[in-house]
Amino acid sequence: MNRFLNKLIKPSTRAFFTEKVNDPGYSFFTRIHGYVYGRWPYLYIGVGTGRHPMTSLIKPLFKVLAGNRKKSGKNQTQKKIEFANGYHGKALLVDEARKMVRVEKSIDLGDLEQVIPYTRAREIILKNPGHIAALECPCRASRENPCLPMDVCLIIGEPFASFILEHHPKRSRRISGEEAVTIIEQEHKRGHVQHAFFKDAMLNRFYAICNCCSCCCGAIKAHRHGVPMLASSGYTAGIDYENCLGCAECSRSCQFNAIKMIEKRPSIDSRQCMGCGVCVDKCKQGCVSLKLDPGKCPPLEVAALLERSG
Repeated sequence: MNRFLNKLIKPSTRAFFTEKVNDPGYSFFTRIHGYVYGRWPYLYIGVGTGRHPMTSLIKPLFKVLAGNRKKSGKNQTQKKIEFANGYHGKALLVDEARKMVRVEKSIDLGDLEQVIPYTRAREIILKNPGHIAALECPCRASRENPCLPMDVCLIIGEPFASFILEHHPKRSRRISGEEAVTIIEQEHKRGHVQHAFFKDAMLNRFYAICNCCSCCCGAIKAHRHGVPMLASSGYTAGIDYENCLGCAECSRSCQFNAIKMIEKRPSIDSRQCMGCGVCVDKCKQGCVSLKLDPGKCPPLEVAALLERSG
């Protein structure tokens, strides 16, 4: 019987289900949720964004899996916050994204309460961080005319990378840290934003770096509609008006609609700005810069965190 089950169940599935088995806060029900999310990400994201033709039939089941069963006394705002606490992204400066995929040893940075301002899913535990899979983006796959290329979701560490590679061999590939850096740099040049993603059902921790565009990304669209699932990098953009030509390139490139042109001068809404740095590199005059914003959560600085953890 055991031999039959070992043949039937993929090694990565066994690894996923045996991780955190002694954690009383990580239930079997949550583990099933994580399995469904990783096993059928295109269906999951398609239903979540309302783009899948079976959305009306499947969404109630997914709400149960996500623990969003209808509860009395909770308004829409509370429900949105509860959802975001379990599934969210942290904006990264491109240099920090590079460092994340270049980590060479397994690390446990624990619960980053200040850096990741959510009540759940805020641990960075990387097992075999050199194991990276490039996955075709489920958000882009749900669009009729998606941004290209497709394989820009970087699944990092175990058991996540092996799970994706074993279950989605036609839509994923194993890549090196340097290949991951190339993907990040190319996406940044295209004006796309790097986010570190965390999910409670994915062992309550960091599992991926996604390269997000506002036209395809479900997280950015949800954030714009009041689901607070994206955290700032910790920086806010500022303009040097003395050298600004009013070309509006910074405004056009902003994925968060944080820069508006007012009388041919860019104006930044600091509340909307995620400090991703796309506008900095798009300004040919060098008029845009990022400044640490004490009003926002601190940056995710990989090297500093590693040094602090010893």
